[in-house]
Amino acid sequence: MRKALAEVKALAFDVFGTVVDWRGTIIREGRRLGAAKRLVVDWAAFADGWRAGYAPAMDRVRRGELAWTPVDALHRMILDDLLAQFGIAAAFDEAERSHFNRVWHRLKPWPDAVAGLKRLKKRFVIATLSNGNVALLVDMAKHAKLPWDAVLSAELFRHYKPDPQVYLGACELLGLRPWQMMMVAAHKSDLDAAKRCGLKAAFVQRPLEFGPGARKDLKPEPRFEVNAKDFIDLAKKLGA
Repeated sequence: MRKALAEVKALAFDVFGTVVDWRGTIIREGRRLGAAKRLVVDWAAFADGWRAGYAPAMDRVRRGELAWTPVDALHRMILDDLLAQFGIAAAFDEAERSHFNRVWHRLKPWPDAVAGLKRLKKRFVIATLSNGNVALLVDMAKHAKLPWDAVLSAELFRHYKPDPQVYLGACELLGLRPWQMMMVAAHKSDLDAAKRCGLKAAFVQRPLEFGPGARKDLKPEPRFEVNAKDFIDLAKKLGA
């Protein structure tokens, strides 16, 4: 195992949920909007609904029902539907919808994320590998002070994770063989897809991703090279 980890040159990070707290950020921004507009909305349910629409929207692209569509545009489609479902569509004009949709560009990092990334950056190339489009990821990095060496997106390959083109394309762009890259994610399905492509995998627990009352599989898995509680723990386990 030590030899296998010694081969790793770069870490590729899932972003939504792994690096940043999408749910908490959306709830906070929704509550501010609701207070300003005097709307009574369950913003936790709204945030959960926004995220829940993400995978089905990507599947529409995979099935050919939609042409290739960046995640910003998918998020906007879901947002428009949610505003109607929650009965508040009339409260938002086009400029307000556009600004609210860009909350995904303004997501807050988990408390350990920036410090952990800075430690890991000293030893490894660190890059995003997210379904989020490039503009979204760049804005998020600036907003949250995320110290990436590279911003890699599924948009570059016109495929979404877990399609193998994303993982293998990232390796190619960084000039690495698959076993020289480690995928870091809080989602086991993402890691399993990366491992099928020959990458190594690090599972990071994010127990609050879906809220304090949600059930989430946090069990360490022997099939992953590293299991960590957070990015600080990950840095320690990788010798950074």
